[in-house]
Amino acid sequence: MPDHDDAPVRRWLLPLLDADRGGRSAMTCRYRCADACAHEPANTSGNAYFGDVVEAAVSRRGLLRGGALAAAVVVGSSAAGTLTAGTLATASDDVAGAATPPTPDHPGGPEYGRPVGFRPVGDNTLDAVVVPNGYDWSVTIAWGDPVLRGAPEFDFDDQTAAAQREQFGYNCDFVAVLPLDRRFDRALLWVNHEYTNEELMFRGWTGAAGATRQQLRIAMAAHGGSIVEIERVGDTGEWRPAGGGRRHNQRIHTGTRFRVTGPAAGSALLRTEADPSGTAVLGMLNNCAGGTTPWGTVLTGEENFHQYFGASADVIDSTTAARYARYGIRTTTGTERGWERAEPRFDVAREQNEPNRFGWICQIDPYDPRSTPQKLTALGRFKHEGATTALTADGRIAVYMGDDERFEYVYKFVSSGRYRAGRSARDRRHNLALLEDGDLYVARFTGDSPAAEIDGSGRLPSDGLFDGTGEWLALVVGGESRVDGMSVEEVLVFARLAADAAGATKMDRPEDVEPHPVTGTVFMALTNNDRRTPAQADEANPRATNRWGHVIALDEDGGDAAALGFTWRIVLVAGDPDDPSTYYAGFDKSRVSMISCPDNIAFDPSGRLWLATDGMPGSVGVNDGMFVLPLDGDDAGHLRRFASVPVGAECCGPCVTPDGRTALIAVQHPGEEDGASPDAPASTFPYGDQPRPSVVTVWRTGPTGGPYIGD
Repeated sequence: MPDHDDAPVRRWLLPLLDADRGGRSAMTCRYRCADACAHEPANTSGNAYFGDVVEAAVSRRGLLRGGALAAAVVVGSSAAGTLTAGTLATASDDVAGAATPPTPDHPGGPEYGRPVGFRPVGDNTLDAVVVPNGYDWSVTIAWGDPVLRGAPEFDFDDQTAAAQREQFGYNCDFVAVLPLDRRFDRALLWVNHEYTNEELMFRGWTGAAGATRQQLRIAMAAHGGSIVEIERVGDTGEWRPAGGGRRHNQRIHTGTRFRVTGPAAGSALLRTEADPSGTAVLGMLNNCAGGTTPWGTVLTGEENFHQYFGASADVIDSTTAARYARYGIRTTTGTERGWERAEPRFDVAREQNEPNRFGWICQIDPYDPRSTPQKLTALGRFKHEGATTALTADGRIAVYMGDDERFEYVYKFVSSGRYRAGRSARDRRHNLALLEDGDLYVARFTGDSPAAEIDGSGRLPSDGLFDGTGEWLALVVGGESRVDGMSVEEVLVFARLAADAAGATKMDRPEDVEPHPVTGTVFMALTNNDRRTPAQADEANPRATNRWGHVIALDEDGGDAAALGFTWRIVLVAGDPDDPSTYYAGFDKSRVSMISCPDNIAFDPSGRLWLATDGMPGSVGVNDGMFVLPLDGDDAGHLRRFASVPVGAECCGPCVTPDGRTALIAVQHPGEEDGASPDAPASTFPYGDQPRPSVVTVWRTGPTGGPYIGD
């Protein structure tokens, strides 16, 4: 093997790490996750860390020459069974309680592999949504807008909890659009409401201790999710709330009743004084990302639920205290939220099992307002970023999930039952129960690679490289625990502890995990981490910070989502393209847009990968945004910024509609900057007064090219 300099690769492989808050403001950290990054990591297991796995592989193989990786193939193996938008069976236009949702017709829609044609948006710090020339945008719905019939108009200075339970909630994150008719002129918009910024919601806010109970209940009501009927504006890609059409509209909040399903339903670990059955929970908390199922339901993940629980007295039981610590739940103090003042169930000294009832994937049927949302215990309890689905070779459903905290894990669930593509009500009832029973796994990554050959130049093969292999470690299989000393119920309720024991690989904040709809390659966004301090830096680890994040691609063995083995490779190492430690899928970095802190991902009908960011203002000094990464052809890896969001905002979603004509962006927490307040707002988006989290639609208006997003 020829001599080579591997220092540059070590500069990006090891620090995939963050020294402070991942580029976020102190306000963001306080309200989103209760300053989780300011504390020692909850995962104190001795399991391998992904950065060390990669570094060891580099040391063994010497992958670098001249400081640059060779171009790697981005799209991997074929997976014909992967779910697509067209998997949904056709039903009538009247879908309230119908057997299956309709499949929209898209004659002449965008072809797969369509090239990107827009001129990228530049880096900026403007207090606005900025889109390319030839596009326009509008606000579809904003915090406080009426959702239910009879809901009052929003009045910032006269808010009530009763009104908020009928109005669009606060910080919007995951966005999904589900068709209401075949023409795709009407649809249902689902939006998560992750958390609240009380300092921006109420004048004179001095903290939870001084808050009124009305204010606490308003904040509680602003969590959850919204289902809103929307309609197309003319023949464009713009959408707005449907005029007079609110039959399907719903507000889900902390008072909404959920049914607990799966193996842990009824467990003693989930029983409370108010619910001795352990099968009924009020509300969902801190819902971040999510996905949709082929039978037309929404999956939404409860993430940083720990911050809503405090203790009025010490939790004496050492077992309970240890379990709380693994999830970051306070056992001796109150919370900055103060919800325990409004509802005693948030005081763990009074109700120790209440935290165990949060941290789940929730399934919601937007087509049936009469249905009861579910908490799916078979998928395990942790700080879920989201959940996305794929079809296995034998017709079962696989669900991919990330646990969004430093040094946490990537999980996969595979249903016991098989998906039915039929149209009948019986088929849909069968599908609605698929996620109640199945097998749960967690990922272990290794640096061994069967494709690690290098030629005489020291460069990797031009047809790409898998940077390693891995396996899915069993936690629950066939209804039995595979973790010594833990019952099935304990494995599911305390999945983090089970994954520790199984030997899973610690990851750098795994956020969205989503399979490509055609190839089946699973893409994982890992936002950032703070693995090492400057004092711990050494020759092999010269940079202590990774404030920029990275993206991994994973291919299941045989292209089967049920496989127990996989290969993986790094697709994107984010940051300033002029920094030699960054990597943009092998593309010429002089031509790409800068990206940092990739968070949520999505695919459009042309098979392109879209990324939304969270943390660019603090990490690279510009606003967050939405980016596209082509995965095929000569343009593969040519990342371009499609949109940027206002001051202090995170770009969430993202979503491209099945017809390819609309991009939807959730503008989360505009104006979330230290020191901001209603009397001194850092942003006035979208209406020029108080900042209001919003969902916007972006569509093509230019005279050339087709009407599709990305043209």
